[in-house]
Amino acid sequence: MKQNTLKELYVDELRDLYDGEQQLIKALPKMAKNSNSNELRNGFLEHLQQTKEHAKRLEQILEGLGEATKGKKCKGLRGIVAEGAEVLGDDFDGDVKDAALISAAQRVEHYEIAAYGTVRAFAELLGESEASSLLKQTLNEEKETDEKLTQLSQTINPQALRSGFGVDDSEEVKALHKTAKAGGH
Repeated sequence: MKQNTLKELYVDELRDLYDGEQQLIKALPKMAKNSNSNELRNGFLEHLQQTKEHAKRLEQILEGLGEATKGKKCKGLRGIVAEGAEVLGDDFDGDVKDAALISAAQRVEHYEIAAYGTVRAFAELLGESEASSLLKQTLNEEKETDEKLTQLSQTINPQALRSGFGVDDSEEVKALHKTAKAGGH
């Protein structure tokens, strides 16, 4: 049966996000376990708790609409999570593995930021003010997580660069570090 209303699309997208959050609840402990950096590991574990709250908020919104959480598989996040899982099996080690984990995690965050921004806009249009507020809270937390990952990358990525050279004080490493710092992520 074709879905023809924005509300039907909204519910479909909420279910998609819910399935995605469930996938992340399974993936984040593995990412934490494979982190070399204590700060990165703790960040993944902290975000795991947030992700569980995100899922509860989605349950609350869907229940308020009289809708079930089941019925949609988030193929987008499934692909991103599968790609991130490849990092765990790769031969990367130490800081380089952490840099790869940050890269994978930021892909997830950017996907979620886009998805939560969309469903929040739908909620506003549909007059779902409580849902909009809950979705805004989650959207803000996803943006904060992305920013924390960016901050961690500013320390971890140069360390990964240095580990590839096997020395910390070469002029070439210093020049590359300066360039990396100036470039952002």
